[in-house]
Amino acid sequence: MLRVAGSTLNQSLRVARRTFSTTSVKASDLLVDQPEFEWLKELGLKSDNEGVFDGTWRKGKGPVVTSLCPTNNLPIARVSTGNVDDYSSVIRNCREAWKVWADVPAPHRGEIVRQIGHALREKKILLGNLEALEVGKIAVEGAGEVQEFIDICDYAVGLSRMLPGQVFPSERPGHALIENWNPVGVVGIITAFNFPVAVYGWNTAIALTCGNSVIWKPAPTVNLSTIATQRIMEQVLVENDLPPAVCSLICSGSDVGEKMSHDPRIDLLSFTGSTAVGRKVGVAVQERFGRKILELGGNNAIIVLEDADLDMVTVGSLFASVGTQGQRCTSARRLILHESVYDSVLNKLKKAYGQVRIGNPLHDGVLYGPMHNQAGVDLFQATVEKAKKFGGTIEYGGNVMDGPGNFVEPTIVTGLTHDCPLVLEESFVPVLYVLKLEGDLDSAIQWNNEVDQGLTSSVFTQSLSNIFKWIGPKGSDCGIVNVNIPTSGAEIGGAFGGEKHTGGGRESGSDAWKQYMRRSTCTINYSKDLPLSQGIKFD
Repeated sequence: MLRVAGSTLNQSLRVARRTFSTTSVKASDLLVDQPEFEWLKELGLKSDNEGVFDGTWRKGKGPVVTSLCPTNNLPIARVSTGNVDDYSSVIRNCREAWKVWADVPAPHRGEIVRQIGHALREKKILLGNLEALEVGKIAVEGAGEVQEFIDICDYAVGLSRMLPGQVFPSERPGHALIENWNPVGVVGIITAFNFPVAVYGWNTAIALTCGNSVIWKPAPTVNLSTIATQRIMEQVLVENDLPPAVCSLICSGSDVGEKMSHDPRIDLLSFTGSTAVGRKVGVAVQERFGRKILELGGNNAIIVLEDADLDMVTVGSLFASVGTQGQRCTSARRLILHESVYDSVLNKLKKAYGQVRIGNPLHDGVLYGPMHNQAGVDLFQATVEKAKKFGGTIEYGGNVMDGPGNFVEPTIVTGLTHDCPLVLEESFVPVLYVLKLEGDLDSAIQWNNEVDQGLTSSVFTQSLSNIFKWIGPKGSDCGIVNVNIPTSGAEIGGAFGGEKHTGGGRESGSDAWKQYMRRSTCTINYSKDLPLSQGIKFD
């Protein structure tokens, strides 16, 4: 029996069901109208929410979408979403707002971003709880995601006083050769369901600091989390007498996302989602010679060598594979164990899986909540069945759990080869493939690199020679290359992103800011003569 917080899973879910529906007769079928969820109104949410913000909140002309709670599939609140007609006013107003924002000095822009971070701090727990309610991740993970937005705001404040330019020596007398950076204009941000706040934050804090305005199109199943965040942004801009359309929002379907991909008025498009959709976005943006940042899938591996600290391996692998129910782009999908430690790690991990507390992600002590929606449950079932057909052994889990909500068991599979077609494809579910390595680090690196994606990777070892081989030119081909920590849990100070089918984009820290600006090389003649470069005479 998998553990849940204080009861069996079925008991826990029955309690959750009663909790969520206690006042449904007295109020409405929407959770937002029930007393125990009164806190949602502190985030500006109500029964029927406007899903378009172009400087003012408007009901969109698209369908009315009801956000569901994945813990029990009860309705939370409704959102009137936008369509392509609504997008026309959003992009127009956002571009007009940019004309004002671009003239604000960078340090002053940084001050606005600082205030956004402070406002987020004040609502951090509420936003984290909203993510638990709407996304399905546990509340502490939801609050941690909001913290990522706060952290990147802090980072961006410093950046606002350090945006660099260079002065180069000119070969011509009386000339200056400088490099100048300017904002690109309007940044479109299309985010996925699993990190509705953090990914927007990575892009927005840096984009705003660099002098851009932004348009946010969230995944259609997490509209409430995005509306609540947008209201915080709006308040800060209004209090500073700035046009609120600097940060615009359109909750919508794929029609608007497709329009953004083809629209030359979107100067930079950041897309987070699947590789299949990202490929279409990338082609569409490239056809108009636009700028893009693609953050796509990851089929991430943890390699455990014979000299690894196995207790660290167990803790790290558990979080990387089970956290957010395997629905992180950085989740560990493959665990490559040297044959000398294979049995020991597998047994430790199975025991650790048995201690994972499953239940309502809003409850204290719960470590594992539901899948985000029924599509995730269906994908889990299909993945498990494929694993069996390929000859895999279900060492742990493998079942959809009884009761309301989208709960599945975290699952461990052994017996598959490293090049099994199922192992080589990304599965966005809590299924971990444990592979036995009979070779050395070179073999493990080859296994790590043989998948299409190249997001994040990890090795556990105490050997310096192994470490430097792993991070060197013949090591991991991923954008994130870790040692003695798992694949998930990236910090904002480094650039986040991956290679190959992961898209090649970089967000967050390091020099990712360069993608949000355009570079000009400027030659200034302050003399009375007009010499040509390279000593050319043209008399």
